[in-house]
Amino acid sequence: MRLSELARLTNATVEGATEEIEINGAAGLDEAEAGHVAFLANPRYTPRVQTTRASAVYLAAGVEAGRTDIAVLRTRDPYLAYTRALRLFHPEPEFAPFVHPSAVIDPSARVDERVIIGACVVIGRDVEIAAGVRIYPNVTIYDGVRVGEDSTLHSGVALREGTQVGARVIIHNNVVVGSDGFGYAKDEERRWLKIPQTGRVLIADDVEIGAGTTIDCASVGETRIARGAKIDNLVQIGHSCTVGEDTLLCAQVGLAGSSHIGNRVILAGQAGVAGHLTIGDDCVLTAKSATSHDVPPGKMLSGIPAFDNRDWLRSTAAFRRLGDMQRTIRQLEARLAALEKPSGED
Repeated sequence: MRLSELARLTNATVEGATEEIEINGAAGLDEAEAGHVAFLANPRYTPRVQTTRASAVYLAAGVEAGRTDIAVLRTRDPYLAYTRALRLFHPEPEFAPFVHPSAVIDPSARVDERVIIGACVVIGRDVEIAAGVRIYPNVTIYDGVRVGEDSTLHSGVALREGTQVGARVIIHNNVVVGSDGFGYAKDEERRWLKIPQTGRVLIADDVEIGAGTTIDCASVGETRIARGAKIDNLVQIGHSCTVGEDTLLCAQVGLAGSSHIGNRVILAGQAGVAGHLTIGDDCVLTAKSATSHDVPPGKMLSGIPAFDNRDWLRSTAAFRRLGDMQRTIRQLEARLAALEKPSGED
């Protein structure tokens, strides 16, 4: 692909190129070879622009390459432009409809002709599979499931009864959607009595769910994942939760039942939310934090229990000095005791 065409397709402008060079791939600064385009998003890696073998590099305004033998693609967001370049050089494979003979499909299922169904897939009663869906080997789809157009189910996925999956959804390996919520009542003999989990899970368009994640169905009603939400590997979403649009749930996040997460929220790795809480739009919960109270929109919280990130940073800085502070207090106590000692006492 010509450099000028790459710039056009990734919303960048060309600087410093004396001739129309050919770009045939995208890679990081350290891995790039001649013919590749790289990017610089973190100023910490600026020195690597000097040593990269890439033929071109995406740079933000005001950032200079510091060399004349590399073409500069100027853009507002180098990482976004680089992502678009990667998508150009690594398009989705051409769709070729296919149903493996070992797949088991209930006669009542409504499966579009333009689908890919791999080996040992099981599709239950009254299932609806739209056009363009890719179902990889060993996927299990229970009764009454709907899968929207151009969605992808990777091997090992299990969609439990009644699950609704929108369009262009990507569900990675060994995800379980619609498993029973964790609900029990204690009977007269103090034994746990299972509460029937009669609800379902609704996943809207353009959601991506990472490997090993589990999303429980509601005890009644619905567990909902809104449009554009991105869920990392090994995330647990409890029964009756809602996850808002364009929200990010990073690895090992845990949502207890009936948690309500707003739009554009970021829950970093291993963050936890207690049950029946509401996290407002545009909130951030930093890694390993946990909250047991509602969070107003726009807040950034850290710690266990979580509180304002700026206060948490000051608190952790003070925590590291507790040993020195303790010694200082003891010295001051000794000096104060000496000053308060009555005259004439030893």
